[in-house]
Amino acid sequence: MLKDEFKGYNLAKLAKDLMAGLTVAAVAIPLALAFGVSSGATAAAGLITAIVAGILISTLSGAYYQISGPTGAMAAVLMGVIAQYGLKGVFIATLIAGIILLLAGIFKLGVLTTFIPAPVITGFTSGISIIIAFGQLDNFFGTHSTGGSLIEKIGSYSSLGFQPKLATTLMAVLVVIALFIFPKKWNKVVPASLIAIIVTTAITMVFKLDVATVGKIPTSVISGDRLQLGSLDLQTVKNLIVPGASIALLGMIESLLCGASAGRMTGKALDSNQELIAQGIGNMILPFFGGIPATAAIARTSVAIKSGAQTRLTGIFHALALLVSMLLLAPIMAQIPLAALAGVLVVTSWRMNEWSAIKYLFKNKFKSALILFFLTLVSTVIFDLSTAIMMGVMVGIVIFVAKSSILDVVVEDVDLSKVETAQEGLKADWAVVYITGPLFFMSADRLDKALQPLHERDLVIFSLRGVPSIDNTAMAVIQDFYQDAQKKNHEVIFSSVQPNVMKMFERSGFEETAGKDAFYFSVDRVLKEIL
Repeated sequence: MLKDEFKGYNLAKLAKDLMAGLTVAAVAIPLALAFGVSSGATAAAGLITAIVAGILISTLSGAYYQISGPTGAMAAVLMGVIAQYGLKGVFIATLIAGIILLLAGIFKLGVLTTFIPAPVITGFTSGISIIIAFGQLDNFFGTHSTGGSLIEKIGSYSSLGFQPKLATTLMAVLVVIALFIFPKKWNKVVPASLIAIIVTTAITMVFKLDVATVGKIPTSVISGDRLQLGSLDLQTVKNLIVPGASIALLGMIESLLCGASAGRMTGKALDSNQELIAQGIGNMILPFFGGIPATAAIARTSVAIKSGAQTRLTGIFHALALLVSMLLLAPIMAQIPLAALAGVLVVTSWRMNEWSAIKYLFKNKFKSALILFFLTLVSTVIFDLSTAIMMGVMVGIVIFVAKSSILDVVVEDVDLSKVETAQEGLKADWAVVYITGPLFFMSADRLDKALQPLHERDLVIFSLRGVPSIDNTAMAVIQDFYQDAQKKNHEVIFSSVQPNVMKMFERSGFEETAGKDAFYFSVDRVLKEIL
């Protein structure tokens, strides 16, 4: 993979990688700081994550275009973990997630994400956006709340009071307005979020505004708050297995969805299993630097592609640019107002919604898809990621099974007057049973009831062209009907049997019981040969 990627590499391509890396870094700085804060960790943790992940995961990634770092969705998941287990808990959960992702890549389990219905992903994303936006209420308004979950935080205002600070609120509102009205063509040159951060920081420093700021930014990529092997204990690890699995699941979903989207943009497919290995190794190492979980980020990845990224060096250059910024600008970064980051996050949360997909669901009134969307959205806000996705998938399966159980059975009498080869005046008590839909335990009862009136017919022809599959339960219904017909010296014939159904007939021994003469290509062929 690397050999093909760097084939014909020259100074011109190196220059493109360097410029693309610097462009991505400009986008990543405000996002890394904001996601570090919104996760409940620190801005420094977000920056360290972007640097370490940018170097390590980019080097091992399953595609040259993937840019990894902290994301909004991951930050939302971490809020609950930090509230319950603290920063140490996040480090341990990240390590667990890394191990799970590494194993998923080794055992080629990336395909599992394809089993999650699209409305579930859309609902989960919208739920995460709500958590991010409302999770910034304190930073946005300068208020104070308590509680581990979003609902608990909002509920705490009833006892603590909600008294917004004018300077903080005004700054956050102005940042939101600025980001929405900033011309898109200018945004391609310099990210609006970066300009907003620079301007608000300058205003805060010059006028010495009384607003909360990011606080101390270390001048080292190794934080004082980091995971130490000696701090691990078995009970804590056990408690954090579920949060770790949630982080791993989200990392898998985000990274592979990002890769699929970027692959369509570049025409070069992502090696999904290698990507999971890279994400796994990266997240196993990040806690020892003081970083939070990382995953491939579509915003930074798309910027890299549009900026002319040629190889994975773009991701490495972006990380090095962040490192230089951290070393040189740490005192200034420490003065960044939290209100400005809150404004950036509110806009980010709005934009991360899959609005085109949501509009499509409502416009076309897809009831089952809308049920999955709202169920996952509400579950994400009220419960957690794993619960939300599991509920969405399980309900999706129930809906699928319910729809699959709808069996169309049409019984038509054979009108011999319309059959060319039939003798004039010939009469017969024959019927054709046209079946459409899968035959399995959920539809077996419907089939049995449809066949009840046909037990006295001299000949029954089953047309199974519309039956893609059959299970043992439905097979038993057909066998019982056939055996009853044999006892009464009636005939049963099958036409247009699909390959999968024929295999079941063979495995069950029914083909041998009925005989090969009982199977025809079509109903017309049956009637022509009999008559």
